[in-house]
Amino acid sequence: MASKQFGKVAVLYGGTSAEREVSLKSGEAVLKGLHAAGIDAHGVDPKHQPVSSLHKHGFDQVFIALHGRGGEDGTMQGLLELLQLPYTGSGVLGSALAMDKVRTKQVWQSLGLPTAGYRVAIKDQCSPELLAAYLTELGGCVMVKPANEGSSIGMAKVDTADALTDAVAAAFAYDNEVLLEQYVVGKEYTVAILEGRALPMIRMETPNTFYDYQAKYQSDTTQYHCPCGLDEQFEAELGEIAVRAFDAVAASGWGRVDLMIDDAGEVFLLEVNTVPGMTEKSLVPMAAKAAGIGFPELTLRILQTAD
Repeated sequence: MASKQFGKVAVLYGGTSAEREVSLKSGEAVLKGLHAAGIDAHGVDPKHQPVSSLHKHGFDQVFIALHGRGGEDGTMQGLLELLQLPYTGSGVLGSALAMDKVRTKQVWQSLGLPTAGYRVAIKDQCSPELLAAYLTELGGCVMVKPANEGSSIGMAKVDTADALTDAVAAAFAYDNEVLLEQYVVGKEYTVAILEGRALPMIRMETPNTFYDYQAKYQSDTTQYHCPCGLDEQFEAELGEIAVRAFDAVAASGWGRVDLMIDDAGEVFLLEVNTVPGMTEKSLVPMAAKAAGIGFPELTLRILQTAD
């Protein structure tokens, strides 16, 4: 029944971004989930098979499991629009805007949504002296983030001018714009969004300096708390803020909003992920499970967002 409803589904995974390895794992998990749900799903790696050939191979819909550039930034969404193939998740605008951490913050600020202070370093337009001034303005400790990367790639925590200069130079290998975000001391949470509502929140805890790539995908010491330990009413309020933050950047269908709560109880939105990881260690499947949604059902409900 499900197979007839959705037809032949292409799961796009892999690709050519810096997040290729994570995407391959996400795609493999999604394929297993869709097969368990009775879907005629097939993996397609754009690195090896042109997406423009999907019609020729009889595909009716697309499940996007590509992370990072070329899959999560609106470019793949635009191509699929031109091909008139329904696809999962956010559209062109939502994908492009959410991928850009700087523009996301600007939108949130315009709506009065809470986010940490920041400055932007632009390649070939920032001197060590300017970076040192930014560091002082932001309280002496910052997170360095390439504006358009995910999975904590290119990120660093720094608290000296020399370290900031080095970290920004390293981040420029990934992007021409680098976000310098005021460092927040507190606990990190994530809110999965599915079909317009927030799923149970998860608190991440790591012995690492921050929740980096190694903590996300390689470490056995990272702990995930769901229930997250917050008061039920406060968690519901944060869920509403997360949905507002998600909607503000025109994201849709499914995704994830990351945030922090500092030691004084103040909330800071971090970023929106429009194609979050779907690996065995990923957060959206974990939140869905806490809400009573099994993995095959989750993949099916995400597929239902395709339009």
